[in-house]
Amino acid sequence: MGDTAVPVLSTHDLARTLEFWRALGYTVTHEQHKPYGYGALRAHDCEIHYYAAPVTGHERQAQETAGCLIMVDDVAGRHRDFTAALRKRYGKIPAKGAARITRLRPGQTRFSAIDPDDNWITYIQVETPEDVEYGGSVELSGLAKVLDNARILRDYKVDDDSAERALEAGLRRHGAEASRIERAQAYAALAELAVALENPAKAEARRADLAALSLTESERAELATELDAADDLAAWLGPVDGEHTRPSE
Repeated sequence: MGDTAVPVLSTHDLARTLEFWRALGYTVTHEQHKPYGYGALRAHDCEIHYYAAPVTGHERQAQETAGCLIMVDDVAGRHRDFTAALRKRYGKIPAKGAARITRLRPGQTRFSAIDPDDNWITYIQVETPEDVEYGGSVELSGLAKVLDNARILRDYKVDDDSAERALEAGLRRHGAEASRIERAQAYAALAELAVALENPAKAEARRADLAALSLTESERAELATELDAADDLAAWLGPVDGEHTRPSE
């Protein structure tokens, strides 16, 4: 048996942190609150530990947050499991602020769970396909290059605000000479980002921009995944019936 590394992350509220991971299906294998807080969780033969130092009058600093990577055999399956668990526990997907998970778009190989103390635990497909396109091609120009950069911001840097700003600026600068397909991709991406950023009015405006393009059936088939992204995200984020409680802030 080889060595095993166990991440030990910090928390200011051990009970709140353990509640979040229980909701995701983890089992608490150890919990103590004196003389200091310490908790251990386990799922899929993988452990995560938390330490809460007994510090008084101390404001949390940015450098106190941390992260770890967890390699999994089926990242899409794990994301589905987490989605189902959180929806069952809270009625909708917590996707903003602390205590949330990020979305997983088709083709992505990773997503993150952000605990209540803003530590990032990133789940990555253990055997990443060799043909995964991470972007940054020097051969692209105009709106195509903007779309590529926005995808990197959205999918790998998890920065929806910057992705939206990049696309809006790119459309203003390159929209006139861009192809109809490229403009459709930009509007579709902006509609999805508006849903993610909880701006329904902007999402509807981008859907209207898409409709005004009057795409052909073949173009719609080519862009089906991108055109459906905003609606798919809205369905993923949406509430279900019943009384539920949001993770403690």
